[in-house]
Amino acid sequence: MRKLIFGLFIAFLPALGLAAAGGSLDSIKVDHTDKASLQRGAATFTNYCMGCHSMEYARYKRVAADLEIPEELYEDNLIFTSAKIGELMKNSMDKDMAANWFGAPPPDLTLVSRLRGESWLYSYLRGFYKDDSRPLGVNNVVFDKVGMPHVLVDLQGLCAVKPSIGQKASVEPLSGNINNAGACPEYATEGSMSGAEFDKAMYDLTNFLSYMGDPVKVERERLGIFVLIFVAIFFVFAYLLNREYWKDVH
Repeated sequence: MRKLIFGLFIAFLPALGLAAAGGSLDSIKVDHTDKASLQRGAATFTNYCMGCHSMEYARYKRVAADLEIPEELYEDNLIFTSAKIGELMKNSMDKDMAANWFGAPPPDLTLVSRLRGESWLYSYLRGFYKDDSRPLGVNNVVFDKVGMPHVLVDLQGLCAVKPSIGQKASVEPLSGNINNAGACPEYATEGSMSGAEFDKAMYDLTNFLSYMGDPVKVERERLGIFVLIFVAIFFVFAYLLNREYWKDVH
């Protein structure tokens, strides 16, 4: 029993470490059946993330099919290199040069949602703020001393103070003012989106990254229901057969 408990504790250590490192997070629930959300997330990823980050374990063709995007439309609007629709989702950034620029080459993001979790990604994407002490002028409330630039600054703007991540909105009883209504209470520079619009865009991006980490989730869960139904029906026959075998044994 002690070995079992110790083994379970060891198994959960990585998850506990991530929770401690990330601190409070804004929790979300992704939906891989929302094709419109996944399509918007794919467009955001291609336009803002794929210049540095690849998805080397996925193919354009599979993504286009799953997201119900015609292949010709996908090639014309979401492939900016000479790659063909059947190729892996790589980029042309040289890893050695990237390491010189950022301190480490940008990681492949195919499985990032499996490593970090959806809530961590959603909070991280909304957690950048101005920090003149950092080489790139920004920091992140979820990932302290992050080496990544705020590539979405044109959309969100640049938060002048630490964003309110993991803090629920509250109403002041006397003034009626709403605290923590959005992630960023004060901006150093404005973006093209409102706070609510940016949150929605980051949900779509997180939803897409979650799909990339587990593209068969919807089909797996659908088949799982049939498997459980089969097991339940089989159990009835197995029980009756067992009772028939043992009815004369006293």
